[in-house]
Parts: sequence; C-alpha cells; structure tokens
Amino acid sequence: MKKFVLSLLLGLGALALGPAALAQAPAPAEAASMAAPAAMPAAAPAEAPPAAAPAPTLNSGDTAWMLTSTLLVILMTIPGLALFYGGLARSKNMLSVLVQVFVIFSLITVLWALYGYSLTFGGEGQFYGGFDKLFLKGIAPDTLSGMLPTIPEYVFVAFQATFAAITVALIVGSFAERIRFAAVLVFAVLWFTLSYIPMAHMVWGGGLLAKDGALDFAGGTVVHINAGVAGLVGAYMVGRRIGFGKESLTPHSLTLTMVGASLLWVGWFGFNAGSAGAANGAAGLAFINTTLATAAATLSWLAGEALHKGKASMLGAASGAVAGLVAVTPAAGFVGPMGAIVLGLVAGVVCLWGVGGLKRMLGADDAFDVFGVHGVGGIIGAILTGVFAAQGLGGTGGLTPDTFAMGAQVWVQCKSVLVTLVWSGVAAFISYKIADLLVGLRVTEEAEREGLDITSHGETAYSR
Repeated sequence: MKKFVLSLLLGLGALALGPAALAQAPAPAEAASMAAPAAMPAAAPAEAPPAAAPAPTLNSGDTAWMLTSTLLVILMTIPGLALFYGGLARSKNMLSVLVQVFVIFSLITVLWALYGYSLTFGGEGQFYGGFDKLFLKGIAPDTLSGMLPTIPEYVFVAFQATFAAITVALIVGSFAERIRFAAVLVFAVLWFTLSYIPMAHMVWGGGLLAKDGALDFAGGTVVHINAGVAGLVGAYMVGRRIGFGKESLTPHSLTLTMVGASLLWVGWFGFNAGSAGAANGAAGLAFINTTLATAAATLSWLAGEALHKGKASMLGAASGAVAGLVAVTPAAGFVGPMGAIVLGLVAGVVCLWGVGGLKRMLGADDAFDVFGVHGVGGIIGAILTGVFAAQGLGGTGGLTPDTFAMGAQVWVQCKSVLVTLVWSGVAAFISYKIADLLVGLRVTEEAEREGLDITSHGETAYSR
C-alpha cells in the first residue's frame, strides 16, 4: 500500500511540475467561422443580417441508434460483466459476485438520475457541474439534449447512466470473495460521487481535461483507468484472500466466463459506437475499430501466453478480448482501422504482463485483474490515442484536425492519465476508509471460508 501511495504522490508531483497547458486550437465551430473568407467586393451593399442557425430537430435514426446503444451497454453489464466475473469466482462465491454487479447497476442508475447527471452535465465548473438539473428538473419528453441535439435528453440521460453504472461495477472484480455486501454499497455511493462524477465532468462535461484538449472517445480515463485504480486500492485495503499465494484459487466455470466475455464484446459496440452520439460515419469507424482491436488483442495475448507457458488458454482468449476492448475505448472514433489493429496487438501483450509480472510486483490480490486489464489497458489506450489519431497514421486528427500535433497531443493524454490515477486513487482511499469505519470492509474468516453466497445472501448458485 505504501508503494501505491508513493506512486500517487509522484504522479501528482509530475503533474504539478509539468509544462503549462498548451494553447488549444479553437473549437470546430469557431475554426469553421474563422476559415470563412473575409474579403468582400469593394462596392458590396450593406451587410445582410446573418442567417439564424437552424433550430435543433429530433432525428429518428439517431434516436433509434442511441436507444439501441443504451440497451447494448446494459447487456454488457447485466448479464455480461456479471457472468464474466461470476465464472472467475469460486463456486461458493458465484452468487455474491452476481448480486454485487446487479445491485450496483441498480443503485448507480438511480443516483445518476437524482444528482449524477446534473453534477456531470449540468454546469461549467472545472471539476463538477451544477445543480440546475437535479432530479432531472426541466427535462420533458420533447426536450432535446444539449450535448446531442438530435436525440431526446432522456435518451442521453439513460445512455450516460449505463456508463456510470458499469464503471462502478467493474471494481467488484478486485475485492471479490472477501468483502461485506454493505461495504460494497457504501463504497459505491461514495466513489461514484467523489471520483466518477468529477472525472466524467472533467472529460465529457466541459471541465478541466476537456478544456485541455484530452481525447477520450468512450471512457479510457473516465471508465477504465478510473475503475482500475479504485480496484487496486481496494485490493490493498480489503486485503488478500485466505490462501492467496499458497493454494489454488481457480475459476469455477470458464464456460460462464466465455459467455460473459462474448456478451461484453457484443455490448461494447453500444459503448464505443454509441459514443458517436448519432447514426453516422463516426459510429461506423468506432464500430469497425472495436471489432479489429479486440480481435488483434485476443491473438497477441494468446501468442504471448503460448510463448511464455507453452499453451494458449480459453481464459487467455477472453482476457485478451477484454484488454482490446478496453484499449480501443478512448481511441475508437479517432484512429483508423490499421491503428486499431496495432493498438490491440500492443494491448494484448502489455495486459498479459499486467496480470502476471506487474501483479507480482505490486503484491496485491486483485482477484479478477481489474487493474491489470482495465487500468493497464486504459493507460495504453489513452496514451496511444494521441499517436494513432494522427492523420498520417490513418487517424482523424482528433478534435482539431487542422492543427493536430502528435507530440503535443500525447503530452495532453499523459496529463489526463496522471490526473485520473491521482484523483481516483485518493477518492478510492477515502471511500474505502469511510466504508470500513461505518460497516467494516471484510467478512469474518469463518464466513470467507464457508463462502459469501451462504453467509452473505443465504443461497447457493448450485444445488449440492
């Protein structure tokens, strides 16, 4: 734990001592207006008043796609993530993992409607939004989204709610099989409020990192690094499982893990392609990139595993696919298909090291490798987005293609990673500590040995 706290302090120091934020190019609308020809005929008559901008109108195709994307993200959480984690648990803890994911999804979607949406998208602060949309005040069925003006705001609220819910649910995999259910819920409320909301506002709601020009198409920093760091802190603070490093703690059903991984892959198209916000070319680009990066990471993970262990495993294939999905998330709408393949190849082997060599170095019992896959994969994806977004490498040039500079963008990406590491780590530490003081983090040794299914929920996944 001391090593991790020291790394957080070093990251904060690096951020503070880094060069001043680079001046950003004007927003696309401003750039377009600046590019308009200024010269006018000498004898031109008095200027006509500028034409009024067309009023936003609902687009049924965009709305249908965003509704579908929202359903896909729900699918990737329940049952996708729940089954992926459940299969990795021992049979005596299977239901406890399913319940934690299911209830976190329910809890966070309600909190999102009460105050999360307003604090993320309802204002213009550096770290938090405002209270003007508290309890979804002022939104009606015919209200169009201010962020995506061709769809109803209720659809945008629901879509973003699924992102918040799965981010918190991802953390379950780090402290599985030994945490109190009440502690999970207390932690979820606190960390959602202290870390997810401000990170989402900073990146997507016009806050600090958005103003700095950070590229995060669908959640490399907001979702994956954020959750990965919180998971690592939790693994330290909850402590190792009984028998960790001394006895085999093997998954009870790789069949279910395979089913869960497949549902994650399918649902991720809503996650990434849905983040285009419309049924358009950007959605198509994100769609094909999600397919290619995931496939490439699966192959590179298996190749590395075969070279290292002599065999390619089903768990390796599933883990490699998730690593590719994670890494392409921030890049999906900014890189070209060939860049996505390279990104996946890199992520597969680096995340393989993340769940092996790096995990041993850290000494944490991150049960289902949340940091090794989501944290490491998110870092790789966020930084390499600044590389492969370059037009010369097939990318789109990010948010300012006319002035895109790879070196400057990579530095912006690195700063966003550092901010996420420090912010999430500190918020997670506070959240776990408060949960520990209120209800206690860990179950008793007797309860852990018997299994959380019986001791925490009074039921079992399988008849005996």
